[in-house]
Amino acid sequence: MSTQEKRKIQFSLVYRDMFQSSGKFQPRKDQLERIAPVIIKMGCFSRVETNGGAFEQVNLLYGENPNQAVRAFTRPFNEVGIKTHMLDRGLNALRMFPVPADVRRLMYKVKHAQGVDITRIFCGLNDVRNIIPSIKYALEGGMTPQATLCITTSPIHTAEYYAHIADQLIEAGAPEICLKDMAGIGQPAMLGELCRRIKEKHPHVIIQYHGHSGPGLSMASILEVCRNGADVIDTAIEPLSWGKVHPDIISVQSMLKNAGFDVPEINMDAYMEARKLTQEFIDDFLGYFMNPSNKLMSSLLLGCGLPGGMMGSMMADLTGVMAAINANRAKKGEEPLSEDALLVRLFDEVAYVWPRVGYPPLVTPFSQYVKNIALMNLLTESMDKPRYTMMDNSIWGMILGKSGKLPGEVAPEIVELAKEKGFEFTDADPQSYYPDDLQRFIDEMEANGWERGEDDEELFEFAMHETQYRDYKSGAAKKRFLADLQAAKDKECASGMSIEEATAFKHAKADAIVAPEAGIVLWEIGGDAENVRAIEPFIGQEFKEGDTFCYIENAHGQISELPAAMGGKLVEIAAKQGCHVLKGDVIAYIQRPESEA
Repeated sequence: MSTQEKRKIQFSLVYRDMFQSSGKFQPRKDQLERIAPVIIKMGCFSRVETNGGAFEQVNLLYGENPNQAVRAFTRPFNEVGIKTHMLDRGLNALRMFPVPADVRRLMYKVKHAQGVDITRIFCGLNDVRNIIPSIKYALEGGMTPQATLCITTSPIHTAEYYAHIADQLIEAGAPEICLKDMAGIGQPAMLGELCRRIKEKHPHVIIQYHGHSGPGLSMASILEVCRNGADVIDTAIEPLSWGKVHPDIISVQSMLKNAGFDVPEINMDAYMEARKLTQEFIDDFLGYFMNPSNKLMSSLLLGCGLPGGMMGSMMADLTGVMAAINANRAKKGEEPLSEDALLVRLFDEVAYVWPRVGYPPLVTPFSQYVKNIALMNLLTESMDKPRYTMMDNSIWGMILGKSGKLPGEVAPEIVELAKEKGFEFTDADPQSYYPDDLQRFIDEMEANGWERGEDDEELFEFAMHETQYRDYKSGAAKKRFLADLQAAKDKECASGMSIEEATAFKHAKADAIVAPEAGIVLWEIGGDAENVRAIEPFIGQEFKEGDTFCYIENAHGQISELPAAMGGKLVEIAAKQGCHVLKGDVIAYIQRPESEA
């Protein structure tokens, strides 16, 4: 066994990406505070991914403050010297579209203050112009910039191609490089060769490998990169390891230990505790928004190159257009296509489209763009229309170069189509299209009387996720989330039941709020002005016993108060504001607390 094989390998737990690759939402602040000490107790992780990507945005979507969640989650790791890291989309920062430079610069100051040590900066096109400014901003903000290579497999994406990009990023000041194999389709031999090239030229640069397990290559890739100089490996834990997520720490540690590497031991009691807690979080609410298909590996991903985390949304999109495609086929006397047959056609169309739009690495948002082009091409084909006739502005922005330089050449037929539409290709710096904009948000926060927050973190969140932040501040996000959660719970409870049976089942666990007399339903009375809209209760809202639920105004103008029965959670509203009800009509159903149900 060679000396090189006895090198020390560190592990990172990508706790954030475990959830993002599995479903829509992230654990709440209180849940993250519970899991952090257990992760530390496992004793095998030198790094933990805590935030970034969609983390902050989805916190806002369920009505929680992401800044509080990030600070709470990073604090225990900071105290024991475990490095925390976040995912950062370069020009797009923490969202799906470009961000002004002054907002990008503020992000690193805020995240450093919140306890995040390392930022993993990537551009879906591997355009260094979108990454290098973030390296500079991160260093200015006190963070460690980990520059990232988005890995895919094509005639263009060779070890030499990637090594040249790594040289530029390291020269710009990046002390670390991440090999981000987001679809798990990077070929192990190529990844090993790339790792060797980087380490031979830059021996002091830390290399971290991030590979999804979807098509089944990730374990071989981990072994190859470790044999060629990788320092840190991203891993997951049950119940969210494997499938289209990441390899489990137990398997990775065992493989590398038996290959002769120096790897830390795992406290299995703590592992089982973390496993149990994570399952508890899933059962609480996260699981209602997880696609079961993401628990399954699929070799089909090797053919299309799409990230495993996209499979759920892709199947939903496919189902959505299947009816239209088959209706068009029926009009022409053609047999309908099954879902499997259409899926194979979609994969084939992705393989056809991808090189013709310049081989963009299939990572967010460009994976969605390529998938959408292919899907719409299948639809237009069924309508006897040519390819590329249903591409939106975002897709054209990628093709024209407004998001960065494409790795390959755009096909002549698409270039000609762009000319017909009057579009122009550009090689300008993508940031030049998005001028500084932070002052606008400062002015509005002052006008609204909103606090900018500790270390300007609320200002940053508003500027980064403007729409979602407004909904969070107004309470609309929490209201919408609780309604969606209740709908998801109702759907699961109703599985295998008729509509009537499902309704009866839900009502059996709840108290009916019944009109005591005929009249008009009022959610609230009084108010500052006639034009102030009444605040309606929302699905999921909690009431205590004796709380006022609503009011009834009878034909004589007398108003009576309706209590919320024994209290509990609102699960259904049967009468809207201003509705006329008769005596005995049901206005709503409130589900009693579990101990009383």
